Amino acid sequence: MAFSRNARAGAVLAAAALLGGALWLDRPESAAARQATDYAYVHADFTVVAPRVAGTISQVLVEDHQQVAPGDLLATLDDRDFAAALAGARARVDGARAALDALQAEQARQQAAIRQAAAAIDADDASLSLARAELARYRSLAAEGSGTVQQRQQAQARLDVLQAGRAQHLAALEAARRQAEVLDARLRGARASLAQAEAAHTAAQLQLSYTRITAPVGGMVGHRTLRVGAQVQPGKPLLAIVPLEHAYVEANFRETQLARVRPGQRVRMAVDALPGVELTGRVASLGPASGVSYAPIAPHNATGNFTKIVQRIPVRIEFDAGQPALARLRVGMSVRPEIETGPGLDSP
Repeated sequence: MAFSRNARAGAVLAAAALLGGALWLDRPESAAARQATDYAYVHADFTVVAPRVAGTISQVLVEDHQQVAPGDLLATLDDRDFAAALAGARARVDGARAALDALQAEQARQQAAIRQAAAAIDADDASLSLARAELARYRSLAAEGSGTVQQRQQAQARLDVLQAGRAQHLAALEAARRQAEVLDARLRGARASLAQAEAAHTAAQLQLSYTRITAPVGGMVGHRTLRVGAQVQPGKPLLAIVPLEHAYVEANFRETQLARVRPGQRVRMAVDALPGVELTGRVASLGPASGVSYAPIAPHNATGNFTKIVQRIPVRIEFDAGQPALARLRVGMSVRPEIETGPGLDSP
């Protein structure tokens, strides 16, 4: 009887073990307390430096793998053509400014001519008033018999002359005003020409400044093709600046691993190039799409037979600051990150 009871107990335990093993093997991959992958590399958002003007390299001031700061001078181009263009642009600005000054002086003189013409009309008005009074007096004297016809005729002639002079002065005033309008238009054109010349001068200054190639960001120089005497073209890469202090890991996890992965979770990382060194970091973000989603040709379509392939989603992992080994990292190094997702089915 005892043997029978022991046999039954052993059978129950064996069945329970088999059931537990089956459940453990059949558990979701995402249920594990840690998620790891070998498909991960060190990345950095490096900047490619390219010239903005064509020219010949006259000086190279950096070496391969040199550390540079933002604004550091990397190389210079032969600037003689650009300096000559700037001098020409400056001369055109001076010429446009002189033309504007001359027109402004002419406009001031024209305003004086307008005032002079207006003053002449005022004088004509005063003389006409006197001439009309004299004509009226001589007419009255002639009617009374005290004055002569000749005096009356002379007064009439003097009035007619003054009226003609006033009409001439009015025409001169109108012509002076029209000429002022012409000068105003020429002044607007001169100001526009000056603005155009100043814009060309600014552009020439920029072109000259582009002969000095500086570092847009800080980091380490890599992929340098700068050589003295080499011809360069706008947009052609000359070197890359890699900000290693801002390096991060891009890990491509299987979609079946990500159900419990969240930003902020702790990550332990082993780097192949740094044996025995463990780095720590945090999950920064999960990518919005799998890698193949960005492919120009879709890897899956609605025709033919279908084979399901587990996709991988990029996960960005940022390193914790203050780790001495970070200085030894280089972009492209292989990493094995392990994300701590919290208690899972495999936790003790």
